[in-house]
Amino acid sequence: MNSADIVPDSERRGLIGALPAAVRPYASLIRLDRPIGAWLLFWPGAWAVALAGMGERGWILIAWLALGAWAMRGAGCVYNDIVDRNLDAGVERTRLRPLASGRVSVTGAWALLVAMSLIGLAVLVRLERTAQVVALASLAPVAAYPFMKRITWWPQAWLGLVFSWAALVGWPAVTGEIGAPALLLWGGAVFWVIGYDTIYALQDKEDDALVGVKSSALALGRHARLGVAICYLAALGLWAAAIHSVRIEWFALLALLPMALHLVSQVVALRPDDGADALAKFRSNRFAGFLMFAACYVVGTA
Repeated sequence: MNSADIVPDSERRGLIGALPAAVRPYASLIRLDRPIGAWLLFWPGAWAVALAGMGERGWILIAWLALGAWAMRGAGCVYNDIVDRNLDAGVERTRLRPLASGRVSVTGAWALLVAMSLIGLAVLVRLERTAQVVALASLAPVAAYPFMKRITWWPQAWLGLVFSWAALVGWPAVTGEIGAPALLLWGGAVFWVIGYDTIYALQDKEDDALVGVKSSALALGRHARLGVAICYLAALGLWAAAIHSVRIEWFALLALLPMALHLVSQVVALRPDDGADALAKFRSNRFAGFLMFAACYVVGTA
């Protein structure tokens, strides 16, 4: 039996398991059953809209950004799997991905990528002109990301640049221009992404070392917890500056306290050598994103 004959358990149950058999590998390709990536891509844009005061289209705009995040995360997963299909075949956690296992052809994957990109285009035309230009500018760094793990020990830093980009889109979508709060919010999100993706990479340290893939988790080694703590501290500092630039009253910073406590709890409880724990801590950042959204909403609309 070859790998193309093996169907992972994730395609036998849940949302994907309810789909026709022919569709399931394509649903797996866009991670339909794992929306955490879409949530993490979405939150920085929602933060920016909230901190900018929501504007006239606030909740509708956030809904469009949510659709765009889902579509572009799906497109990104497909593109990443196209580029990494040979590497994925050598990693235990990823060897059964549709392309790595041969259950989806490269041609079929490219067709799905185009379809997801068209959904993203439908969202793009709903944005203000400056926001459109900024969103389009993200395409080059997004396309370069899958190659970073072959070039640098810090591909998580590049991921931080692109996964935080929505903060630079959400702000001008409300205000018509990129302001200092947007840049500070984006900078903080970059460090947040580096922190949580370093936690995610802890799961694959052994396999990554075997196949020659670089990661911040490998670069930091036994100092991974300290590295994550420094990234989270930098994120909180930049977010505090973003909030202060909108509301100069010191007590506005108290809105950031729940997010700060959550990130501290991640670092304190993290078990770097426990892959299941690393995955749980990584996934908890979906809730962290909500806490940050609440902070931005309170400050931006007060």
